[in-house]
Amino acid sequence: MQEILTYFETVPTFVRTLFLVSGVFFFLLLEMIVPLFQFDYHKGKHAAINITFTLITLVVNLFGATLIVATVSYTQFHQIGVLHMFEMSILLYVIIGLVLLDLIGAWLVHFLEHKVRWMWRFHIIHHTDINVDVTSGLRHHPGENILRLAFTCFAVLVVGPSFGLVMLYQTASAFFAHLTHANIQMPKKIDELLSYVFVTPYFHKIHHHYVQPNTDSNYGNIFSFWDHLFRTTSKEKDMTSLVYGLDTHFNEEDYSSIKSLLLIPFQTFREPFNKR
Repeated sequence: MQEILTYFETVPTFVRTLFLVSGVFFFLLLEMIVPLFQFDYHKGKHAAINITFTLITLVVNLFGATLIVATVSYTQFHQIGVLHMFEMSILLYVIIGLVLLDLIGAWLVHFLEHKVRWMWRFHIIHHTDINVDVTSGLRHHPGENILRLAFTCFAVLVVGPSFGLVMLYQTASAFFAHLTHANIQMPKKIDELLSYVFVTPYFHKIHHHYVQPNTDSNYGNIFSFWDHLFRTTSKEKDMTSLVYGLDTHFNEEDYSSIKSLLLIPFQTFREPFNKR
């Protein structure tokens, strides 16, 4: 296990990039073989919009990476955080670290984005996608990425992980973003069984259904048991009944124009049918 942490601590950037890009193409292939929905859309144009947001976000993340490294260095130098409070095996260290990083750095900020209006304004962009596929996991407003960066740093301060553990978590997080947004069919029994611990494709796609309370549920990123613990889960028997998007942004201009999407947080707020 220590070798794994060491690897992720020293893995070159191009290898991590290759891993992420390969994941996208892998799930794109699966979407062609076992699609959940037969979307009537231009897949290339749809992907271009979502990837554009990722490229914009990369600029933010260039500065963010420096901040994360500085935060990790601070916690390691001062020996602060939950992981420094107890003696534990390396396996327990990794498990506790991943679980707590996921709670604070992903679940908590996602929950707040749905409950705090000014945060929701930025998160809207992710939910406007009416054709959820593997590239939808890349669709985040730069402002939201700054929020998530702040919560990641906060998580590092609370947990006190090594740099290798942070990189392992972020790699796993990216994989689950690809997996859970991919437009693929899953054996329902297997998906349901796994969803008690991990965020599965069906578990997360319910979150993208525009009908409440589905939209405000299933906030998990890697581990679903946080939703089960905090009673924020929602289920749907017939997955083909899902309708993606938001009732406030069903006009094509609202969900397919990069300019319009970037400006949504700064426009007059549109009250959904079920107010937050």
